[in-house]
Amino acid sequence: MNDPAPIPATPMTGRERPLFLLSFRQRDELAGLAAAAGWRVVAARRADGAERRLLASGAAVAVVDARGAVEEGLAAVRALAGAAAATGSALLALVSRGDAARLDAFYDAGATHFLASPMREPEFVQALRFAARHAERVSGEAIPLSGTGETLGWRYDPALASVQVTPALAAMLGLGEQPSLRALLRRVETTDRAALRSAFARLRDGLSATAFAHELSGAGRVVEHLQLDPRTGRVHALIERLGEVDAGAAVRDALTGVNDGAGVRRWIERRLGEGHRVGVVLAALNRFEMVNTAYGRVAGDALLRAALARLTEAAREVLGRRFVAARIAGAEFVVAADGVAPELLDAAAVRIEEALARPFVIGDEIVPLGARTATAAAEPGDGAADLLRRASDMLAGNDALAGTVPVDALAVDLRRALDAGEIELRFQPQVAVATGIVAGAEALARWRHASGEIGAEMLFAAAERAGLELALSEHIQRLALADAARWPAALHGLRLSVNVTAADVARSNFADLFLDWVDASGFPRGRLTVEITEGGLIGDLSEAARLLAELRTAGCRVAIDDFGTGYSSLAYLKALPLDYLKIDRKLTQDIAGSARDRVVVRGVIDMARSLGLAVVAEGVETQEQLELLAKEGCQFYQGYLCAEPLTADALSALVEGR
Repeated sequence: MNDPAPIPATPMTGRERPLFLLSFRQRDELAGLAAAAGWRVVAARRADGAERRLLASGAAVAVVDARGAVEEGLAAVRALAGAAAATGSALLALVSRGDAARLDAFYDAGATHFLASPMREPEFVQALRFAARHAERVSGEAIPLSGTGETLGWRYDPALASVQVTPALAAMLGLGEQPSLRALLRRVETTDRAALRSAFARLRDGLSATAFAHELSGAGRVVEHLQLDPRTGRVHALIERLGEVDAGAAVRDALTGVNDGAGVRRWIERRLGEGHRVGVVLAALNRFEMVNTAYGRVAGDALLRAALARLTEAAREVLGRRFVAARIAGAEFVVAADGVAPELLDAAAVRIEEALARPFVIGDEIVPLGARTATAAAEPGDGAADLLRRASDMLAGNDALAGTVPVDALAVDLRRALDAGEIELRFQPQVAVATGIVAGAEALARWRHASGEIGAEMLFAAAERAGLELALSEHIQRLALADAARWPAALHGLRLSVNVTAADVARSNFADLFLDWVDASGFPRGRLTVEITEGGLIGDLSEAARLLAELRTAGCRVAIDDFGTGYSSLAYLKALPLDYLKIDRKLTQDIAGSARDRVVVRGVIDMARSLGLAVVAEGVETQEQLELLAKEGCQFYQGYLCAEPLTADALSALVEGR
């Protein structure tokens, strides 16, 4: 019986070097084609960290599969171009034939080769061969290749029931170079063995290459790239180290797709065991169950993903990259940091709380939830469970706003709240894009409820349930006019925007009533803008047109609010007497997305301006969004990039630069 050939651990050249493959949709299929042609494949589905992974692999050829994802593919090619050039690797872009016109863009981004799909298997294999020849000519054997000196890998031969590991992996795991299969499996954590079994099941079901991620003692988070030799049944594995930056990134929550708590707990245990100073921030969303009740589980899961993304970005702003973040249970999240001072943890908690205080978009509605946070630092003798339990106890102590309040309960409380003056106003600045000067402010309602501050969307949902829509709308409009009439001198040049509801439009004498309230308040009609949502226009377009015409004739200005949230009828723009078109925050956020998204936003802005309407973009949160909106001709914006909704005093301080 012949012993299996040793797995090479020496530097590789030409086709012996690995192939790095990034495919957003067909990773395993393409990896299988390459593996069948003799390549050792390091394959990825996400572009995150791709440059580092390419450098670590020492690959001769990098393939970016941009079929059906042109913009993502271009971005990936740009990210990989420098690393490919530094190592002498070829960079092959795989595109759909319909996207052949974009080949210049891929060339400019740094691609050295391309292949158009649909293609046959031999064409793909030959494209890899040509690319490898290019790499050999460019790099030459004298150039050292990162990541190829100490190969981590193993091979399993089912016919002999034998396992062989590379010297580097044997040394790392404390094994011989021919350990038993059981000894090798014991090095995979129990919680990760299901992923290993699933990977082998995919090979049994016909795939010739696949991958799975897990924790490996001594290496941290790794991806094992498995390749099946169909002739012999042998399974070859190439182990790719992800590094500490990605310690929790590959562990996924089956329900929501966000990082899971088990990975973070292992991360904490490992660092505590090494004597590191570890601290955590716990964050819990307020009233999350209300979202599941009112909008359904799908919306709730989407909100959890959005919350984790915000939390991670907020933590990164304060902590840099010395942390991992995860959802641990329900609507609770954890940030674990290594070597961070307590005051920096506190600063991260404040920033996270601010980020989660911004309203979330659920369908066509904006829902404010808020969050509470707590921090804890590891003490001598702590394990991960001790540290997290202490943080959880502190969070419970800060839990005064933890209650969840169903819409029905809010409806019961609303009439009392109106009588007790619990409904207050905030003013969100509307800023001229060209000058950065605050030109106006939109009045937004807030309810000081026992469970925490409740925003306008949930407030009106409760009013609808209680049959108090008209009463609430009138209360807010009259309160806004009265507050604005008392604005300090610094705000005397600002416009005030107030919202009009569908119930208001259906009220036959609303224009007369509203103008009486305006005049009684003392606020000038000429500085007033009435905003009406698309949803408020559906019932009777002609009646809405008559009402808005009356208000315009009386000196007010009129805006259609949240344009693009669902109905978006062009008939509105033709039939209604309008001064402003307000782009819904979803369109605003889309402008920084794909080229198609930008075309839609550009079309809305061009159409509005051609009709003589000024354009206000809602929900602007980043400088990138603002710059793109400015390029498309948007004149005004509002959103957290400038300020959250403010009290009158805070708005005055903002305008005066205090």
